[in-house]
Amino acid sequence: MDASSIVHCSNFLSFNRSTSSSLACFPGQAGFVRNELKIKLKKGSCLLNPKCEIVASKAVSGEQEGMGSKSSSLSALEILKTSAADRYTKESSSIIVIGINFRTTPVEIREKLSIPEAQWHQAISDLCDLNHIDEAAVLSTCNRMEVYVLALSRHRGVKEVTEWMSKISGFPISELSQHQFLLYNKDATQHLFQVSSGLDSLVLGEGQILAQVKQVVSTGQGVPGFGRKISGLFKHAITAGKRVRTETSISTGSVSVSSAAVELAQMKLPECSYATTKVCVVGAGKMGKLVIKHLAAKGCKKMVVVNRTEDKVAAIREELKDVEILYRSLSEMLECAAEADVIFTCTASDAPLFLKEQVEKLPHVNPGIEGRRLFIDISVPRNVESCVSDIDTARVYNVDDLKEVVAANKEDRLQKTKEVHSIIDEEVGKFESWKDSLETVPTIKKLRAYAERIRASEMDTCLSKMGNDITKSQKKAIYDLSVGIVNKLLHGPMEHLRCGGNENRPLSETLENMHALNRIFELDTEISMLEEKIRGKMEKNQR
Repeated sequence: MDASSIVHCSNFLSFNRSTSSSLACFPGQAGFVRNELKIKLKKGSCLLNPKCEIVASKAVSGEQEGMGSKSSSLSALEILKTSAADRYTKESSSIIVIGINFRTTPVEIREKLSIPEAQWHQAISDLCDLNHIDEAAVLSTCNRMEVYVLALSRHRGVKEVTEWMSKISGFPISELSQHQFLLYNKDATQHLFQVSSGLDSLVLGEGQILAQVKQVVSTGQGVPGFGRKISGLFKHAITAGKRVRTETSISTGSVSVSSAAVELAQMKLPECSYATTKVCVVGAGKMGKLVIKHLAAKGCKKMVVVNRTEDKVAAIREELKDVEILYRSLSEMLECAAEADVIFTCTASDAPLFLKEQVEKLPHVNPGIEGRRLFIDISVPRNVESCVSDIDTARVYNVDDLKEVVAANKEDRLQKTKEVHSIIDEEVGKFESWKDSLETVPTIKKLRAYAERIRASEMDTCLSKMGNDITKSQKKAIYDLSVGIVNKLLHGPMEHLRCGGNENRPLSETLENMHALNRIFELDTEISMLEEKIRGKMEKNQR
């Protein structure tokens, strides 16, 4: 692709109303490798215009004017070190979300990108090993897989994360780009707050997603890459989600994925009743427990629960004492399936539990269900092999088939979203103010270090002039004097940099003070810190 060519991306994916300004499409892999891409979006046009222009700027290569053929052999680190004005170190860090969800991506692709909770911490570490990623978090559920990062360079960060997603899923970038969405900064923040509030769920207002966002924070504790800004983003998202559920009625009467699965099965049963239906639930984790509870609420008085161990089943049995819950081990799963009319699968298994050849051998079910055994698979990755649906004696439904169930419940809850958006906008504003306030921290550190270098140097000069006869107490008095002078001189500037120092001072004034001090003392805080981090990462990865 010629460096000056313009690539047009059509079939632009529409997202919800609040993310129109940042939704983007991805170019092919070759374009990412050869060019630094600058996405030019007309303000507010992403949902109105199906095309966006992606302009490829000059690549840092041997073709660049003035570099000569010799530069084509330079490594990325060498180019960085030899280019004092390298343009990509002059952009500020960005919060970015790159993801797929049930709206943009079918389950067969989502399951390839799904990351088990036990591996979230490793995913954070792997992402932060990338040259331009400073912080990271992963939100992976049955309906979405979203990567949140603090990127030191926006475009290179997007490129690296997209390549990482391609690597872990086995899908080429060109195929992933058809399903991914991309949001920056405030739009990324607003998206996560909508997710935690249940606005972006398959079932509008469902509550389980908030628990999953909380688990991201719990899992990230102690992981180096789960840094201050990304952890702060998720903690603020939890606050927003809690407020929405406390102050609005959007969750009232709403259904979860688990209850939608139970309702779907009920719709397919004769006379829509669980009274005489033989039910088997495979998995007794969070999703399995919810399925069991919803079955009980729908009148199912007896069921078989297959699980690796019995302790979780026993705990559920204690809660639902009026329901007969029989425990069976995983080794007995096929025997239980042979006796069941409806089978719910909700485990974290990476491989299918029910294969086509196994299901074909199962005996026919109750003639009252049209001779077909129902498999309701709400696991991602799927627990039931997709080709099982080809068997005449089986019907398979997965999470993507639940839309017909939730459609009837959605209209009423849509009327309640206006007040939810008001809360989210308020919480987004609070987070953005908190995030902006962090910009002054590097300046505070740089200014104090600048003053400390001058203090230490002047003190050493003073002591050398006083000779060797000076006592320890005199040295301490001189040291205390120099520290006192520095602290008093810095007190005023520091107070004007600390956002909490004066409640009446607007954030804009604080940021103006920060930029002024950077110019006066030539601190170059942001640029130098980004450059230091990128160089350190490149050097580490080249060892």
